[in-house]
Formats: sequence, C-alpha cells, structure tokens
Amino acid sequence: MDLSRRDRVTAALRQRHLAGLALMPDANLTYLTGLTFHHGKRLTLAIFPADGAPPCFILPALERTRVEASSSIPMRYFPWFDGDGPTEAAHAALDAAFGPDLRGRPLGVEFTALRVMELRGLEAAMPGIQVVDAGDLLTELRMVKDASELAIMQHAAQIVELGLSRAIGQIRVGMTERQLSRIVSEEIAAAGGEGESFENMIASGPNGANPHHSNGDRTFVPGDLIIIDCGARYQGYISDTTRTVALGEPSNEARAVYELVRRANEAGRAAARPQTTGSQIDAATRQVIADGGYGAYFIHRTGHGIGIEVHEQPNIVVGSDAPLAPGTTFTIEPGIYIPGKLGVRIEDDMVITPDGARSLTRMDRALLVIPA
Repeated sequence: MDLSRRDRVTAALRQRHLAGLALMPDANLTYLTGLTFHHGKRLTLAIFPADGAPPCFILPALERTRVEASSSIPMRYFPWFDGDGPTEAAHAALDAAFGPDLRGRPLGVEFTALRVMELRGLEAAMPGIQVVDAGDLLTELRMVKDASELAIMQHAAQIVELGLSRAIGQIRVGMTERQLSRIVSEEIAAAGGEGESFENMIASGPNGANPHHSNGDRTFVPGDLIIIDCGARYQGYISDTTRTVALGEPSNEARAVYELVRRANEAGRAAARPQTTGSQIDAATRQVIADGGYGAYFIHRTGHGIGIEVHEQPNIVVGSDAPLAPGTTFTIEPGIYIPGKLGVRIEDDMVITPDGARSLTRMDRALLVIPA
C-alpha cells in the first residue's frame, strides 16, 4: 500500500468539508492500511483526519504489537484494556485527531459497515458528535486499480484457473456436488490460493437453474451440465470465475443454450472499453440471449466490480451509467437458467485498459465435454 491512497482520501474529505473519516475493520481499512481483522466485539476504529495527519487508531491493547508490525502506513495508537473499556482511549484519539475542530463538523463513517457498537463508542467518547455516510468516497477510489493491484489480481486469476482446471479433470459420474466442492477448494489451495474468495458453488443438472445454488448431495449423471463458480484470494485481492462443463454428451438444447451464453460473454467482453458504461455492457450480453429466444431466462445482472471484495462497484447492469475508466475491474457473467432442466453461466474477470479491455481470466470458453 502507498501513501497516495491516504492522500486521495484526505483530499476527498476536505472537498466534502468533513473533519475526517472513521473506519472499522473491513475492506476499506484493509485498502488504506493493509490490516485485516475479524469482526470482533472489542471497539476498533481508525480515525483519518482531513488535514492529512497520521491516523489515530483506537484498538484493543492485545492487538497493538501485531498492528504496528503490519500496518503499511504510520499511525498513532490509542490502545485500551478490557478492564478499562474503550471510552477514554477513544476520547484521546478523537482529541488528538481533531482537537476542537470536530465541534460542528461532521465525521464521515460507512453506514453499510459501521455497527451500533462503534457508533455508540464514538458518541460516548464525544457526546454530540455528528456522523454522515462517506462510504461512496472509498467506493469511488477503490474502483480504479493501480498497476500493483492489477498484478496481484492477475495472479489470483491464474491461481483459480489452475485449480479449477485440475478439479475439472477429476469429475466423474457418481461424484456429488459436495465432493467436487471439496476438490475445488483443495486444488485452489494447492495452486497457491491463500483462501477462496467465497464458498464455491457446484450446481449440476437441474440444480444449475438456481444461480445461487447451495452445494448438495446430488450425484452427477451422464448428460449433466455442471456449473462451477469459484475464486482465489491472493495478497488481499480476489478472483471470481465460472465455467460450465458437460459430463457426457449434452442434449441439443443444452448445447444451444451453452453457445448462446458463450456468445453473450464474448459480446460483453467486446463491448468493454474506456468510457463505456455498465449499462451498455449489460445490454450487449442481454441482446444476444434475447435474440436467441431465452431472454426471460437471463435473470441477473451481467456482472459486478471486484477487488478486495467479491462485490464492489461498478455494477454491470441497466441503470449503471457512469463511464468506466482505465483500471476498473469487474466480471462479465451472463447466464441462462431453465427451471427444472439446466443452467449455464460463463464468467470472466475484466479490466478496462487505455485502449480497450482485457480479460484477467483466460480459460477456454468452448464447451468442454468430459467422457462419462
């Protein structure tokens, strides 16, 4: 992580006339400091003053040594012990960050992340404090990735594709969705993943008609289409890809549906370029499927932003009309889902480049038929 991220945040805070920004342990704190925490029950807040001074970190005393050794930026630390509680440390941190300047000036927080516990902690430390939602501030900054972020994401894509390829090679008739799920997890780890981006999804046969299927004990039979949605986490960033394979010869309809989705994926990737919008990319994929007669069975958005989190901005969907700048990363994942019969999804990770776009995921998109 570099200081320019913090500089961009403080500039945005000043532009919005905010005293500063309070971040609890979540993706935005990781983005600015490199630190990761689980969502515990001890008050932990980083306070970023708008004047650019080093952040003031309110944290449990037991975390101080780890945090000081791991933070990518300099900070001022205000530890507290369980026997004392966090209020005094929080008051000292707010006073050090703002002095009297916070009076009458709002503090930015993340309405979608901040819990009541953290809000009450701020109020107890400084009665009368005003907070406003500043979540979109970080959202906008995180959408465009720099060269170091893109290199990490490219490696995460390579990891998941290697793991997924190895897992596909082990698919057999009689295997269950849960068995394949375990294999996918093991192969992603063996390929260098530091974890999975999310719990992988294996949707076979008629289960494929549910875009968010929960892995079950259904056994694979000849003729199945099998959707595999998975991702790898690497150095704090994720990949997210989906491939659909056939176990034995699929039906004519299954082949036709697969080809429509493949063409829709191709159209979406071709539509991606600087200054295009999520709405335009969505329209490009949706048109192919509608022209093929299956428009009613494409029941979700074309894609979503990716980075530190699996779902970030921008959304690749109708109504998403902001022009996409170079460095913006997102998925393209059209699908067709026919209840009681089958489903197909093909998903790639994309980045807008100065003169177009490229796919971070490069795994073959032609239908793979595994001998039954």
